[in-house]
Amino acid sequence: MTSRRTFLKAAGGAGAFMAAGPGTASAANRVLKRQIPSTGEWIPALGLGTFMTFDQWPTTPRDNLREVLRLFWDAGGRVVDTSPLYGLAEANLGEFAKAMGINRRMFATNKVWTTGRYLNDDSLAVAQRNRSLEVLGRDRLDVVQVHNVVAPEMHMPILRRWKAEGKIRMLGITHHDPMYYPLIEHWIRGGDLDFVQIHYSIQTRVAEQGLLDLAADHGTAVMVNMPLEKARLHALVGNRPLPDVADDIGARTWAQFFLKYVLAHPAVTVALAATTNPQHQQDNLGALAGRLPDHSQRREMVRYMETIDGFTQLQSTPWYPGKTFNGQVKLG
Repeated sequence: MTSRRTFLKAAGGAGAFMAAGPGTASAANRVLKRQIPSTGEWIPALGLGTFMTFDQWPTTPRDNLREVLRLFWDAGGRVVDTSPLYGLAEANLGEFAKAMGINRRMFATNKVWTTGRYLNDDSLAVAQRNRSLEVLGRDRLDVVQVHNVVAPEMHMPILRRWKAEGKIRMLGITHHDPMYYPLIEHWIRGGDLDFVQIHYSIQTRVAEQGLLDLAADHGTAVMVNMPLEKARLHALVGNRPLPDVADDIGARTWAQFFLKYVLAHPAVTVALAATTNPQHQQDNLGALAGRLPDHSQRREMVRYMETIDGFTQLQSTPWYPGKTFNGQVKLG
């Protein structure tokens, strides 16, 4: 099978990956899509993350979150990522999706992160999976990933069994810290991962040093977390005007500028953007339209960002600057 990496070189640029998959002219088929190597199916290239943002007590107003999900779905978004680790996010997502009648139609990606009482005890993992199926109103999950590389030697056999039993369709592994990329690369080389989920952005580009190419060569789909650096990129640029290269790629806002950088890499299958703000959701979804930057434009985008004080030190700053969340999960 020709890898996406090889195909990109033959096609001559990131623009070759802008065409949507086959289908009708509905909103869901007009957006930028990418193909999952292991199954051949096409999914929209922008997904919805739920960490912190959907972790909100049901006794508090949540209409904004319902609207975020509605806008995402109506614009053609389908991939929604959550986890039992995310406090109330999974339950809120399930509640809203059931009310909208989309819970069984979402491309639902989830995680497993419990180890049980002893190494091959899968009872807690099974209980966690069943709870996820219940709150999301599903018979099976599209993707389940080993969360933050927690005991993959134990979890991978469990996920393979679930896949064979039809409880999940695909399996993967995740981490948000590039320090763990060598371990993720080890599992990619194992050959049966459908997905990896990694931290990748215009500021955190470690994955460009090998992991993304490796995933492409092994037919492993890549899900990106933190493409907007948990609001830190927006805090950094503030009210600065966009550079000229933004016009060339059809980026009307900073969110689209940052997301298009990530989506332009051919190994990226889907990027997860999280928000509590419906207007920000509409803004993010704009990245699915228009041109993507080519290699030279991506270099120009990085060079511009490097002229901004604090860009290279971004990882030392707290997540979600100036923002607080009222849920179960508390950031230290």
